[in-house]
Amino acid sequence: MQQPPAPHAPSANGDSQLHLNGDAPRNGELPPGLRMGATDQEIVRLIGQHLISVGLERSAALLMEESGLELEHAAAARFRAHVLAGDWGKADHDLRALADLLRDSSVPAHSLAEMKFVVLEQKYLEHLEAGRALDALHVLRNELTPLGHDTARVHRLSALMMCASAGELQARAQWAGAGAAERANVLARVQAVLPPRLMMPPARLRRLLAHAAQHQAARCRFHAQPRPAADVAEPSIPFTLLQDHHCSADQFPIHSLQVLNEHCDEVWYCKWSPDGSKLASGSKDNTVMIWDFDPQAKRLSFRKSLEGHSYGVSYLAWSPDGRYLIAAGPEDCPDLWIWNMETEQLHLKMTHSQEDSLTAAAWHATSDRFVCGGARGQFYHCSLDGSLTNSWDGVRVNALACRSDGRSALAADTHHRVRLYDFTDITDRNVIQEEHAVMAMTLNAADTLLLLNVANQGVHLWDIRARALVRRFRGLSQGHFTIHACFGGAHQDFIASGSEDNKVYIWHINGEEPIAVISGHTRCVNAVSWNPVHHDVLVSASDDYSLRLWGPRPAC
Repeated sequence: MQQPPAPHAPSANGDSQLHLNGDAPRNGELPPGLRMGATDQEIVRLIGQHLISVGLERSAALLMEESGLELEHAAAARFRAHVLAGDWGKADHDLRALADLLRDSSVPAHSLAEMKFVVLEQKYLEHLEAGRALDALHVLRNELTPLGHDTARVHRLSALMMCASAGELQARAQWAGAGAAERANVLARVQAVLPPRLMMPPARLRRLLAHAAQHQAARCRFHAQPRPAADVAEPSIPFTLLQDHHCSADQFPIHSLQVLNEHCDEVWYCKWSPDGSKLASGSKDNTVMIWDFDPQAKRLSFRKSLEGHSYGVSYLAWSPDGRYLIAAGPEDCPDLWIWNMETEQLHLKMTHSQEDSLTAAAWHATSDRFVCGGARGQFYHCSLDGSLTNSWDGVRVNALACRSDGRSALAADTHHRVRLYDFTDITDRNVIQEEHAVMAMTLNAADTLLLLNVANQGVHLWDIRARALVRRFRGLSQGHFTIHACFGGAHQDFIASGSEDNKVYIWHINGEEPIAVISGHTRCVNAVSWNPVHHDVLVSASDDYSLRLWGPRPAC
């Protein structure tokens, strides 16, 4: 059997370096590819590109020959080859040919200028890196400057002439140097302008499949792990493409793994450390217990008891860097305890007045400041040493959350509102108004969604930017007890909450009905906490004196 023509080597980004097309049609009959519809033709081209990216160049050449289709335009293939080889004179000539093909298209003139500028910029930088200062100066004066495109950028490039070494050039230009990576980047920037009929974006089939896999994972009832990323050079898909993706409930954190009974009274709160390696639990027995988590064995082991609290511990807040832990008490507690979790010693016991009620706290992202408050009308903005930066009088706080902007916090108050307080200009305004008391509040990592546990209502999800109620989650029992909910999963696609009916409820963020209801506790479940790193485990805390660890179904 006659072999197909010898293929050309694949390019750095996995695309063919040259134009591939078939022989002329025999007896006036169109090749199979040209008898296809537009979508089928595009699929064949995508397959051809992917075959080359995995090293099957002969198969790609045969596919293009048999179909009679072009993988990409001949001028684009030449341009690709010359850019990757660093042959800038020929690349510039190819670019003029491509520009001629685009004259009557919808591509604006400034985009054509940007394409040329990108190529000349790489040419200029490579001359400078190689020590060819005169050649670089010629490019700057006679090619880049006459374009009249992005004068400020030209000035920044001209300043690079003073670099004393290649390392300084790369650092100041934020450029990786002459080589496959930067040249592939030039191609990617040009491809952003060129229509795909001339040159397909790199790894196009893989990206399309990654987007499809991403969509399936986002809709999967039990997918708590990271979703495929489609915005990287070579997207990876961690599950089979041969069938629609569905996670098994066996891998979801709804199976009892461990019951912890070390507390000797009601357990009011629990919270994982930011790195997922430790759990803190607070109890009516006046202790904070610290637990170590073994992600392989999926087990918690007792580490230390932080003692001295005289009012019970109803709320805990880890600093974002994991170095400190705030412990707050019930309504009659005037103290706030800050523990140094590196030394496991008390850092500070903060008491401003015996009339205070400090029941809620939240850290700034910088871990050097926090807000705290309570239902008796205290609301303080404090530094790590406990000194007050700002305070608001008469604000009766039930729950707090700091915004990512570093200048404001959200406070749920006793008027059924969530208000935003700005520390820079000492202003405040309404964000959310509920009809019933807000008992607890949780802000998602993206600082866009807010979970509220509302008395006699249950769990409500709010979009902060739109100030709109997104969803009311159904099923749980919520009266006037303080029940805490949380976000969960790698992309916080799940909501979990305790309940007064002794169960843990879990919902997918896109649905109102629970996807799982977990039984095991014998009294009210006060709080749940989903591990922020190991997404297949969560913990619940209950009035039955216990903590429970939930995870995948144990192996038999």
